[in-house]
Amino acid sequence: MTYPDKPSGNKDLELRQIMRPCVCVACGHHAAVSFYDGGLQPLATLAWPGSANEAKEMERLPVRFVRCVECGHVYNPDFDYSKVPYSEKPNFMFNRGTSWKKHLRRVCELLLRRLPLNPTIVEIGCGDAHLLHTLAEALPEGRYIGFDPNTSIISEGDLIEVRNELFDPAIHLAECLPDLIISRHVLEHLFDPLGFLQALALAVSWEGFETRLFIEVPCIDKAIPIARTSDFFYEHNSNFTTNSFTKLLQRCSKEVELIERSYDDEIVYGFVRIGVRKRQVLLAKESIDFSDKAQNIKSAVTSHLNRMFEDGKKIAIWGGTGKAAAFINRYELDADRFPLVVDSDIEKVGTFVPGTGQEILFRDYLKTAPADVIVIATQWRAKDIVHEIKECGIPYDEVMLESEGRLVNFFRDSNLYNTPE
Repeated sequence: MTYPDKPSGNKDLELRQIMRPCVCVACGHHAAVSFYDGGLQPLATLAWPGSANEAKEMERLPVRFVRCVECGHVYNPDFDYSKVPYSEKPNFMFNRGTSWKKHLRRVCELLLRRLPLNPTIVEIGCGDAHLLHTLAEALPEGRYIGFDPNTSIISEGDLIEVRNELFDPAIHLAECLPDLIISRHVLEHLFDPLGFLQALALAVSWEGFETRLFIEVPCIDKAIPIARTSDFFYEHNSNFTTNSFTKLLQRCSKEVELIERSYDDEIVYGFVRIGVRKRQVLLAKESIDFSDKAQNIKSAVTSHLNRMFEDGKKIAIWGGTGKAAAFINRYELDADRFPLVVDSDIEKVGTFVPGTGQEILFRDYLKTAPADVIVIATQWRAKDIVHEIKECGIPYDEVMLESEGRLVNFFRDSNLYNTPE
């Protein structure tokens, strides 16, 4: 068997020296390698110090980037969004060059070709809302809504609506129902761009409509081969290659319609379609149903257990750790009212139930000090426990367990666990 050579210049390098257990914020892959350690640096774009001393005394933040080995995305796992004052300082991009204006015209033309005559457009991180104004002037019958946390932005006339807040897919998507969502030079600032776009896609599925998404970010395809380190500063948590940007959009959309580079390949943008994913909605509703049932079950089972205690029943709980401990804590079986906990695992005997503190006794305790009711706390082992109770000759009046929302008698009541062998 032959093995590939290590990269030239790194013959003594071991994987353990460079591998980092990080989750990629573009594709979700869980393995990364060291990429660039810029040490501790101040904020580069959003600090705006008012004096030389203020500038010198700025907080230094970790600029240590890793790279995903699956999609090539470069990101800073030490990034802390709260360290960046987006709501206090505008994050405007100053570029009035000829090539940049040409790029903007290209973007506007691309969007206008795909819009109806009276579109509803949402821009996330609209900045000075220049793009929204341009689109509104071209299609004045539409509705244009810009979200940006910087409170200095003011709507001009009636062309656009500006909301001085962060866009929340779970709230604002249903309010706006946009034909197009725009996000330009925002994702590179987010702690989790993949999570944000997936939340946006879920909101679209939940509301049951289809929309399009235009995303634009800086591209580092040119920066990597020439080791251009100025691209990597704290506010830009995410640095996209064309491949990592493509992977991101593929994971969040129904269809990727277009991905192109622009501005001398320093920018990459994509146009995607987001539609209803029925399985996501099904799983979301299933989760809501489970949560509602769990709350109702807690009330019913807790009430039943409390009634047995009030009736003077001596209750033994079988099982004291793991799922049994979860059962005991969930149904509030405190040590004062429900002190008797037994287990057949001798290794657990003499330890205490996490959270409630009952000492766990060996099962044979019940031979000489029988309980009226044995409550099986680990339903999935119910058959084995019942077999053990019988085999060991442990007396009881009832063996009970929770099944389908009720506390039931294992032998007398229909339940999910007393099934034929």
